[in-house]
Amino acid sequence: WMWGRLAEWFGLEPAPFDGSALPLEEQMKADAPIWRRIAEREGLAEPDLGRLASPWHTDADLGRPIEVVTDMSKSRRLGFTAYQPTDDAFFDLFAELRADRLIP
Repeated sequence: WMWGRLAEWFGLEPAPFDGSALPLEEQMKADAPIWRRIAEREGLAEPDLGRLASPWHTDADLGRPIEVVTDMSKSRRLGFTAYQPTDDAFFDLFAELRADRLIP
């Protein structure tokens, strides 16, 4: 549900999911030279994609073959009562980055 909402925020149509894994590590394996050229062309501080992204870690977090269910009850009983829905956290960040002209 979240990916559809994020795509909508940017005015995009989310890609359909056919149920098969598409590891980010595999998708990004040839991207380091492309990123280096972009970084050099745009004067970015970090030309080494490996220092900015860890696709294997993203795959480990998002590529689980099972649904992950968490429960915040214990944390709330211990006083961690502040709450922001995940999609709102993303939207707030995107709005801030857009206001700073860091994303279109």
